[in-house]
Amino acid sequence: MKARSRSDEGVAADTRDDASGIQVRLDALLSEQGMTLTELSDRVGVTVVNLSILKNGHARAIRFSTLARICQALGCQPGDLLRYPGQPENHKSAGGSRLSDSATKRTGHPAPQAGSG
Repeated sequence: MKARSRSDEGVAADTRDDASGIQVRLDALLSEQGMTLTELSDRVGVTVVNLSILKNGHARAIRFSTLARICQALGCQPGDLLRYPGQPENHKSAGGSRLSDSATKRTGHPAPQAGSG
């Protein structure tokens, strides 16, 4: 059985050091915003230790409310913070084609789908 600790701040940490399929891009987003982990901690109400666990890829869960506060502070979408490298970049979901990241970042809205509207 794996050892697991849980904080009341929305990040569950796993003490076993194995890679999950999800990559966290917190370090890159902090750099893009010119923000420190301490500043993010103050803005979202999560300790630096728990944000560090998330940043270093050791978190096994995150509450949606915590994710929302992080995204709000960094001015990003959850998909900017979390990546699943197990799928090719041009992967199509059951609902249609992959949304254009550049259009979403530029306008705040996903690119229109062909044949919609």
